[in-house]
Amino acid sequence: MRRRYSAVVVLAALALAPAGALAQGTSQFAGVVTDNTGGILPGVTVEASSPALIEGSRVAITDGTGRYLLVDLRPGNYTITFTLPGFSTVLVESQELPAGFTATVDAVLSVGALEETVTVSGEAPVVDVQSISQAEVLDREVLDAIPTGRNLQSTAQLIPGVKMNRPEVGLTTAAQQTYMSVHGMSTRQTTVTVDGQLVMTAGGDGGVQNYNNQLAAQEMVYETSGISAETSTGGVRISMIPREGGNTHSGQNYFGFADGAFQGDNFSQRLQDRGLNSTESIDYVYDLNVAHGG
Repeated sequence: MRRRYSAVVVLAALALAPAGALAQGTSQFAGVVTDNTGGILPGVTVEASSPALIEGSRVAITDGTGRYLLVDLRPGNYTITFTLPGFSTVLVESQELPAGFTATVDAVLSVGALEETVTVSGEAPVVDVQSISQAEVLDREVLDAIPTGRNLQSTAQLIPGVKMNRPEVGLTTAAQQTYMSVHGMSTRQTTVTVDGQLVMTAGGDGGVQNYNNQLAAQEMVYETSGISAETSTGGVRISMIPREGGNTHSGQNYFGFADGAFQGDNFSQRLQDRGLNSTESIDYVYDLNVAHGG
């Protein structure tokens, strides 16, 4: 009996091991630090701070080529500080970092007093020049505004190249799973993760068999090509990035409802004259999301 329990524990550990590899963050800052003559600067302390981080900030040091890399960052608004003794401090503000994105932020440090600080304000990078992955990021503002059902299947219809096996309109197929594919691949190659953790079914058919609370997501990332090697399939990879960070408790509710009174039809007099008595109409559809955390 003890041997059987040991085997179960080992199998469970092996099953969880691949999922743990996916649990890393997907966003990062990268760049090169130089002086005002163009010379590289190794040993520069690069600190990214944001309310999105529980610890408040993340630190990296430039290497021998002046390059730095800050990995596993949550989506959010960041301030990046570059410091090196003997040089003025450079402060880069308002860098909005989406999920699944590598933002390139370079810095030029000038020789100056230790207490000198140069503040740089500007647009955050909008093109990821560090990655070949093709991804569409739907942030919280988009998720709240789009007139679709509040689930990953409905929003997938907005992604270029993604094909659905049946239309998902306002949870009208809630009793059935809606499968998706891209580039002619099988729906079985779809991968869905929540904060890097696989939430697929054991059947391996590309289904999730549940509807995640989308109100708990900060961003939804749909990758369709150039996906990293940590994903074993080549289909659509969906990453739900939960709301985290800030140490501030807050809550939000969403309720959507529709019945036949909200539905239009093409039941014209011509159709009635041809013997059609009525058209199909929905009874009612509702969607309730409740989220609380901090």
